[in-house]
Amino acid sequence: MQSSKSSLAALTLGAIGVVYGDIGTSVLYAVKEVFGSGHVPFTPDNIYGILSIFFWTLTVIVSLKYVVLVLRADNHGEGGLIAMLALASQAVKDKPRLRGVLLAVGIFGTSLFYGDGVITPAISVLSAVEGLEVVSPHFKQYVIPITLVVLFCLFAVQKRGTGGIGKFFGPITLVWFISLALLGVSHIVGHPEILWALSPHHALGFMWANPGTSFIILGAVVLCVTGAEALYADLGHFGKRPIRLAWFTVAMPALTLNYFGQGALLLAEPEAVKNPFYMMAPDWALIPLVVLATMATVIASQALITGAFSVTKQVIQLGYLPRLNIQHTSVRDTGQIYMPLVNWGLFAAIVLAVVMFRSSSNLAAAYGIAVTLDMLITTTLTFFVIRYGWRYPLALCIAATGCFFVVDLAFFASNMLKLFQGGWFPLLIGGIVFAFMMTWKEGRRLLNDKLRADAIDLKDFLESVFISPPTRVDGTAVFLTAETGAVPNALLHNLKHNKVLHQQNLFVTVHNHETPWIGLDKRLQVESLGHDCWQVVIHYGFKNDPDVPRALELLRGRGCELEAMTTSYFLSRDTVIPTMGGGMAPWREKLFAQMHHNASGAADFLHLPNNAVVELGSKIEI
Repeated sequence: MQSSKSSLAALTLGAIGVVYGDIGTSVLYAVKEVFGSGHVPFTPDNIYGILSIFFWTLTVIVSLKYVVLVLRADNHGEGGLIAMLALASQAVKDKPRLRGVLLAVGIFGTSLFYGDGVITPAISVLSAVEGLEVVSPHFKQYVIPITLVVLFCLFAVQKRGTGGIGKFFGPITLVWFISLALLGVSHIVGHPEILWALSPHHALGFMWANPGTSFIILGAVVLCVTGAEALYADLGHFGKRPIRLAWFTVAMPALTLNYFGQGALLLAEPEAVKNPFYMMAPDWALIPLVVLATMATVIASQALITGAFSVTKQVIQLGYLPRLNIQHTSVRDTGQIYMPLVNWGLFAAIVLAVVMFRSSSNLAAAYGIAVTLDMLITTTLTFFVIRYGWRYPLALCIAATGCFFVVDLAFFASNMLKLFQGGWFPLLIGGIVFAFMMTWKEGRRLLNDKLRADAIDLKDFLESVFISPPTRVDGTAVFLTAETGAVPNALLHNLKHNKVLHQQNLFVTVHNHETPWIGLDKRLQVESLGHDCWQVVIHYGFKNDPDVPRALELLRGRGCELEAMTTSYFLSRDTVIPTMGGGMAPWREKLFAQMHHNASGAADFLHLPNNAVVELGSKIEI
């Protein structure tokens, strides 16, 4: 019992650091952007109205939608848009056209994650460092250089893994939330009447009196729920109970107190609107608060970077991106990975965002479209999960998701007003990533169709080979092939050039599924082809870590014994030649051919040994 309590406490502390690091830093800029937009007249009634809107936005979107409803839609304990997409696609698998649409929508939502992944670290770290301007206006010229240095250091340490610093995330973020609460309380004490803003009638009254303004400022109000998607995305790491406990006992109370403290400050000192968060602090606490805020934003950014690695790996295993170089940074935790291309690609885009927008206020104009569209997609997929997967009555499904859909749609529509003020930036990034993903998926389909059409049947080929068998050599040959039942080009090359066949031959196909985990008891599917040859299919979920040598160890006792020192791995690497009328637009065919050429290949991704032989394959026209 004591162990269970300590485990819950540890998981809750971890959730505070990882899950709520992003939303915990929204207090740095959310209130400032609403009143700094110039759309809201600065009056006490409007302060009450805006604070009430903030509180009920947190309540409806975070507490009710994500914590109460969406967390229930776990995919074998896993969460996130990929997990939700897998649930939704499985729920409508008997409706192929609808399934295709949902897959495209879900992948587009996943692409938008990268747009959000560029804006969030940029606006968070920049807004923290901007606290130096409150200390002294002379520091303004150093804000951008310091921001870039902090971000570079953050991305430079990624290759070392997060295991060493991850244990500090929870305690530091807990200190951050405690500081937020104390800052808020110190000002609420002077103006306790600000707590009346908890009543929804202030929010409703503001929207009734200012319908046009209310719609416009939703684009800034959405800043208070930055990182809400992390509640669902990190479900598999912490579980529902720690995430819910951390929200209701720490994160939401601290955020509410701080927002209301900022409101109390504005009632007393309207001039504090230029940066209400930092102006809450006494002069002696400004520098320590800037340091703590910077640490909090770095932690929030770290969680997002780690999420980008994880999401990219899942997308690769679903077949929407080519194999990339993945480095494991922990010998114990296979989930701790580092992807150089993703890491430095994100960094380059973030640097571009900081240099191009130059302030958190300008970045706030770019933020919102991607995240609200992701929220809208999550709500839509949730409907199909509870309707077709859980078989709930239609009326109940509409009631459960309809309200959230309307709220998400309102936020998205409001943020579309910022499209030409910077909102195009994350959409452009998401669109580029989406084009890459869909091009790779479609290109692989065309390539596999071509390979299948030209393939030689493996069983018939082996029968003909063993009529007059070649020389057999000791050891085991493992041929990686995309299609079961087809002769891999690597085998043809081996017979043609070496004129030998290994004593044992395994024809291995890796099959990825739209479920998070495939257990070891379902890992292998084995068929004997005779003459010490086997067809092996290895099954993985999108959260499993593909490791072919380890999976093949499960063959022991099935008539096939592998020795690591005498096992050779062979892969075929085909050259793709784009042709006119091949099934995709010419630019997409060229893009796919280039992606196929530049792909790191399966060796690193599948944990193949360094002596794996990559055979040149055929030239394939698509």
